[in-house]
Amino acid sequence: MAAVSRKEWAVVGTQAGMLGILYIFLYLPIFFIIFVSFVDNTVWPFPPEWTLKWYQRLTIMSDFHEGFKNSFLLGLGTACISTFFAGIAAIGLLKYRTRWRGVLAVIYLSPLFVAGLLIGISTLMFNRNILGLHGTLTSAILANSTQAMAFAFLVILAQLARYDWRMDEAAMVFGARPLRTFWEVTLPTIWPSVFGAFLISFILAFNNLEISFYNLGAIPTLPTIAWGTLRHGIEPELYALASVINFLVFFILIILFFLIRLGFVRLGYREQ
Repeated sequence: MAAVSRKEWAVVGTQAGMLGILYIFLYLPIFFIIFVSFVDNTVWPFPPEWTLKWYQRLTIMSDFHEGFKNSFLLGLGTACISTFFAGIAAIGLLKYRTRWRGVLAVIYLSPLFVAGLLIGISTLMFNRNILGLHGTLTSAILANSTQAMAFAFLVILAQLARYDWRMDEAAMVFGARPLRTFWEVTLPTIWPSVFGAFLISFILAFNNLEISFYNLGAIPTLPTIAWGTLRHGIEPELYALASVINFLVFFILIILFFLIRLGFVRLGYREQ
């Protein structure tokens, strides 16, 4: 019994050690960036000299403000378009069965296997030559939606695969029209996947450089500004900018965690 217990402790210790190494690998760079954003010497800040001047300089740099606004609009527009069409595609693919479902699924997911650089160049040529869009925020939103819709479709499809479509049929038997059935039966049940698809699409477009670079023209976003700054060396303001974005993400996650714990938000599919 003692030997078995020691083996179990060894397994648990090994798993805990591997998990700790994984978390260090994932989060140590983030915490290091936050750390150096508060010190004066960013080369090797030890002993650190604490300062807030990088955040103060960030507040007066108008190009970063403009880039953040454009990145937010780019992410928001992409998320709305991608989630809408991905939801329609996923519902149509699973609710109305056809022998071409496999082919259609491959078509919807094909942007996942295409390099972002190729998507950026091809959408640039299409938007310019066919749609007449020359380096605008609209063309960048459409270009990012091509890739983001594939991710959104995969997220929504994963939950809809377990959805009981008999609930929709029962609602329509009792007189509900298709649109009302969707708003009062389908969407309240699958909304976590729709919300997840929206967040993923927003993050992908907000942080994207390869696709957006070719379709924005001279319009700045945070990734394009950061890329242009890196050509002249890493400016300390970038550490402050990355820290602000990380703080916002952590704040949203904390709020969402407490909403889930208090019961105001429920994630996951529940059988009705």
